[in-house]
Amino acid sequence: MSRVSVIALALGLAVSSLALTAGAREAPSAAITAAVADSNRPQADKDRDGDRKPAEMLAFAGVKPGDKVVDFMPGAGYFTRLLAKTVGPKGRVYSLLPGELATRSTKAVDGQKALAADKAYGNIVPLIQPVNAPSIPEKVDVVWTSQNYHDLHDAFLGPADVPAFNKAVFDALKPGGVYIVLDHVAEAGSGLRDTDSLHRIDPETVKKEVLAAGFVLDGEDDALRNTADNHSLKVFDPSLRGHTDQFVFRFRKPK
Repeated sequence: MSRVSVIALALGLAVSSLALTAGAREAPSAAITAAVADSNRPQADKDRDGDRKPAEMLAFAGVKPGDKVVDFMPGAGYFTRLLAKTVGPKGRVYSLLPGELATRSTKAVDGQKALAADKAYGNIVPLIQPVNAPSIPEKVDVVWTSQNYHDLHDAFLGPADVPAFNKAVFDALKPGGVYIVLDHVAEAGSGLRDTDSLHRIDPETVKKEVLAAGFVLDGEDDALRNTADNHSLKVFDPSLRGHTDQFVFRFRKPK
């Protein structure tokens, strides 16, 4: 191969890498913009938008009206409400709470019930199921988990059988569907060391685990990256909370 060809190949790989990250970001759709502006959202949720960048995240996920979505471990419903408004009345959002967590947290269960009862979000369907055997009533377009993937490795969820869980996600998706994993970055090479102590996980470990289930890595987004985070503090530390270095991966089920 000539020197010119080598340079061209290197430039092509660089361009491909950029396309996978920042170049993959799209402008939020009208549906996403309306969901973020929704007056029914709690003020506490709106106050976090500057840090969580919901419009960018939903655009990266490609969520659109009519989609069927699973929100795994929805917490207080920050993204659940946004997803529900984005997919609209012809779509559906399954709020999936692991049974292992439900038995430990009445607050989590009450949150599920509150979301389901809120008439402003009538397309949310609460599910409480075993983490290793979730059963979604229909094939979906998107499975979403935000800041909770690392918990799969922690004792309060069993820990979960992570290969079984990721395979269940794969099976729940339509061909071409996407699996969005957003979580706190741990030190490079740390693997699973910090999942319980710092609530962080090595991004490369996540890639390895999810790709093993049959997914392909379809994109990364750096909108939530923070180079000032040295990855040594617990994500709840007052000096860092809400501003951690976070990765966002889009995995796709092949068609």
